[in-house]
Amino acid sequence: MRFNLMTSQLPLHGTELIDCAKANANQGIAVAAQQCGYNDDIATFERELQLATARIGVKINGFQDLTKTAVAVQRGIEIAPDSPTEL
Repeated sequence: MRFNLMTSQLPLHGTELIDCAKANANQGIAVAAQQCGYNDDIATFERELQLATARIGVKINGFQDLTKTAVAVQRGIEIAPDSPTEL
């Protein structure tokens, strides 16, 4: 399934970059870089992604780590309360 997300006009940074990269992880690094505002500059995209994740205390070896996470999330189910006081 492909989602048509708006491409950022400027390169994203920080948690916005992480969110964008994760949202586009299944489409591949070229699409993710484009959607996150890095166009064809995949090296800069991946470097900024590693810096952004390091700032929040998460270490990734590269974009491929996001695709592994995205696959794992898709195969699981989320169980959460409907509200803080109800299940």
